[in-house]
Amino acid sequence: MKILHLYHDLMNLYGDYANVSAMRRILEKSGESVTVDKVSLGGKAVLSDYDFIFVGSGTERNLRVALEDFRQYKAELSACADSGKALLFTGNSFEMLGKTLTDCHGNTVEGLGLFDFTVTEQNKTRDTADVIFNCDFLTQPLVGFVNKCSEIKGVSEPLFGVKMGLGNFKGDLHEGIRKNNLFGTHLTGPALIKNPHFLAYLAEKAGCKAVNTDYLTYEKAGFEVTLTELTKRMESGE
Repeated sequence: MKILHLYHDLMNLYGDYANVSAMRRILEKSGESVTVDKVSLGGKAVLSDYDFIFVGSGTERNLRVALEDFRQYKAELSACADSGKALLFTGNSFEMLGKTLTDCHGNTVEGLGLFDFTVTEQNKTRDTADVIFNCDFLTQPLVGFVNKCSEIKGVSEPLFGVKMGLGNFKGDLHEGIRKNNLFGTHLTGPALIKNPHFLAYLAEKAGCKAVNTDYLTYEKAGFEVTLTELTKRMESGE
């Protein structure tokens, strides 16, 4: 099986690279032979050649640099999403897929236009929060951390429901985007290690024949501890 890590050097905050490591490990533990390709500015990949594609988070400046390069993949990316290929965008990377991005100075650039949502960066404001998200395709919630300065409006197919934390915009009870097996979320860092059930789900969607989660002892324990502590905090109103 083949994994593509796009903009591995440009879009790689908070340990995002660990999501690729986690995917490679679960596929290998499940008996698959795995290769990982890293492609960034100036490189070229054939997206249809890969079973799983990942893009992590970056600074607002790097996001725009990546966006200009990413435009070359627009048609391929749209075809991959339509075909059900497994793609994961974490942090602010999925903001590239919308209609427009407006920075805190009011300057607007076009996104890739795969979705109709718009992105507006807030002036000198960052929102951070520990989060608990629910979704309709997993029996367990997701936990993690969000650090963003943008509001996203016009999402017709959100990925998660917000039980605790931040949505796509202030007061929104939905977070992220989804189209078939393309997933975009503001969860930052090693989200797949923090949520081993989501990792297993993505491995299956990538085409793994028999997903093995038996080895994920520490990851499962870490998820349970985090969920318990965040639930206590939420219920106490902290």
